[in-house]
Amino acid sequence: MTMRPCWVEISTERLEANFQFLETLAAPHAELLAIVKANAYGHDLALCAAAAVRAGARWLGVTSVEEGVAARAICPDTHVLVIGGVFPGQGVEVVRHRLTAVAWDPTQLIELEQAAHAAGAKPNSVAVHLEIDTGMSRQGVNAEGLGLALAHFCPGSPLKLEGVMTHLFAADEADGRVTEAQLARLDKVVGEIGTAGLLPEWLNVGSSAALVAGQAETIADLASRHGMRAMMRPGFSLYGLVPTFEPDFNADPSSLAAAKMQLQPVLSWKTRVVSLRTVRAGAVVGYNGTFVATESMRLALIAVGYADGLDRHLGNRFSLLVRGQRAPLAGRISMDQAVLDVTGIPCVEIGDEVVILGSQGEQTITSFDHAKATETIPWEVFTRIGPRVQRVEV
Repeated sequence: MTMRPCWVEISTERLEANFQFLETLAAPHAELLAIVKANAYGHDLALCAAAAVRAGARWLGVTSVEEGVAARAICPDTHVLVIGGVFPGQGVEVVRHRLTAVAWDPTQLIELEQAAHAAGAKPNSVAVHLEIDTGMSRQGVNAEGLGLALAHFCPGSPLKLEGVMTHLFAADEADGRVTEAQLARLDKVVGEIGTAGLLPEWLNVGSSAALVAGQAETIADLASRHGMRAMMRPGFSLYGLVPTFEPDFNADPSSLAAAKMQLQPVLSWKTRVVSLRTVRAGAVVGYNGTFVATESMRLALIAVGYADGLDRHLGNRFSLLVRGQRAPLAGRISMDQAVLDVTGIPCVEIGDEVVILGSQGEQTITSFDHAKATETIPWEVFTRIGPRVQRVEV
């Protein structure tokens, strides 16, 4: 069936190139875990997980057990890390599909132990990464709960403490003071884990911001002090975007400067002109008449609305690309449609391609542009693109 003309194009070639470039930033210090959670940041898990593995990724990071099962079906031989934890009743699927769970709460570890015993798992055979709360207060075991968590990795337990991880929640702050304090706390906790007689293989720390800011060697040094190997988790940069830093670096480190040169956006979002009409001065456009024509105007109806992920706040304050020019959104965005003012763009026709996010001619609309206009972050721009918007590999 011919689909409604609202689609996303995914360049898997660019994603592969991005991963390989990020590997050069990590090498020789750290292994990379490709983050494909939240349907690969809205890009499409099936396309992006496979592309990351083709590029050389040996690890994939997902949010949930459900995503982990889907990733395992796509990439049968890749390590799949479930970052968001395990909920009651999900341990069976973790064991069955050979997923690696992140855990921090005793109830999660009990869930995994029970599932492992039920499956007849051998001692030290079900890998777990223990998350440490180093200051974000979101998820992760704190100092008071560490001993209770470590008790689940006793001799004879089916659980194996394969890795220790934390989340650097301020890695995009250029002065690095918060990150430095977090790493100091992590260093102390990992030392306590070693004192308890446990020797995890991986120290799993740092997302895109830490990687492009040149933190790979610092994290690797911390890991090596405890006989561990460093792992970093690029997500945002995998999809071709460079994190912004607050306040700006006075001088870009070489890794950040290289990232700005090398990383390429993976996603473009497009629709088409569905119909055209000319209205007289005084005509109102869209719900509640928030746009009033000041002269005779030519309007283009396009097949995209807020149910597709085009933020309703963009009406009357943002432009899309038609024939290489910016066409303002006229009136409120509807659930399934929007209207563009194409009065000043010659020769617009039904069927013309409209770029919502991406490039056309010499013009580009970025996720940062969308985010600024709607007072959010680029991550949200991607992930709110609706599931009914077809993802197409290009």
